[in-house]
Amino acid sequence: MPSFREISSRSNERFKRLVSLSVSSRSRQAGGLTLIEGEHLLQAYLERQGRPAGEVFLPRRSQDRAVLCELCRGLSGEVFLIDDALFDQVSGVEHGPGPIALVPIPLHPLPDRLDDDAVYLDRIQDPGNVGTILRSAAAFGVNRVIAAPGTVSLWSPKVLRAAMGAHFALALHEAVEPAQLLARAGSAVFSATSVRARQAVHQCDLRGQRVWLLGNEGQGLCAELESAPGVQRLAIAQGPQIESLNVGVAASICLYEQFRQRIAVGHA
Repeated sequence: MPSFREISSRSNERFKRLVSLSVSSRSRQAGGLTLIEGEHLLQAYLERQGRPAGEVFLPRRSQDRAVLCELCRGLSGEVFLIDDALFDQVSGVEHGPGPIALVPIPLHPLPDRLDDDAVYLDRIQDPGNVGTILRSAAAFGVNRVIAAPGTVSLWSPKVLRAAMGAHFALALHEAVEPAQLLARAGSAVFSATSVRARQAVHQCDLRGQRVWLLGNEGQGLCAELESAPGVQRLAIAQGPQIESLNVGVAASICLYEQFRQRIAVGHA
């Protein structure tokens, strides 16, 4: 069994820091740290990134769980046993077994010229949508996701849970203005979905390099991207019963169709 240090007071400085990181994107950015919760996410992180340098927290109710204790064994950070009521204040899972680990946010510099596929998230607010997009990007071979200012924090606990480990297979960039994106376009084709587009996604040749532009759930793309020259508008064929698809589903359909076409010619 690993040895634990115990936390039983709300006034504990480590606990107060944990609470701040769980609710504040500003705290996460300032400290360069985020929270990952659960055995699956921690294993995904360890497989991709190595051992975390930060602390690991377990609720008292999990101290006898052999799998979790073994997972914590030998980690480079300290392991803390925390009262259940305190753990539940920072956990995103009701009566969750943990663990919660503090890990450094991987830093990926945005290249001066985009020479690979990418997805650009323009002020998308829903963590579930963003997590779905990240997971689909990782599944269908798009390794770069870029977020505009006003997009929900990619490293928030809710997005991390929704993406189920996809973060650690991607290069992620935040607070990238539309002008910065367009200036780095290179030879990439910019594509956006639109219910008014005349060409459907499945009718378009998607085998070349592409940047997918995905707009805010209610407002769509910002004016700067809407008016950018050369942006290709594509529709998703669907029945008349539903007016439109949410952005997470639409993105997944587009990324899958791109992946399918590349597989068909052996390019994936």
